[in-house]
Amino acid sequence: MSSFQADISSYRDINAGCYRVIHETIESINQLKIQRDFMLSFSRDPKGYIQDWLLSQSRDLKVRPGQRRADFYQEPWSQEAVSRYFYCKIQQRRQELEQSLGVRNT
Repeated sequence: MSSFQADISSYRDINAGCYRVIHETIESINQLKIQRDFMLSFSRDPKGYIQDWLLSQSRDLKVRPGQRRADFYQEPWSQEAVSRYFYCKIQQRRQELEQSLGVRNT
């Protein structure tokens, strides 16, 4: 009976190892396909590919500056949020210091 259980256990280990290897192989194939598609599109029309890539990059850059505006942090709520954050941090450090010194605040 223990031999049968050992066989089942080793079968599960082998099966799990096979699934892991299969998964890694599929991932590797997918990555190689992406690289191949890139190389093929570039080799067929290098100038067109670079132009398309530059257009894509310029579209991405047009989207990003809207996300990087500092005006969002100049609103009135931000000063209050910073003040509360520092107050909480100071209180936390104060409690840690009091605990380490054995001081009780009454």
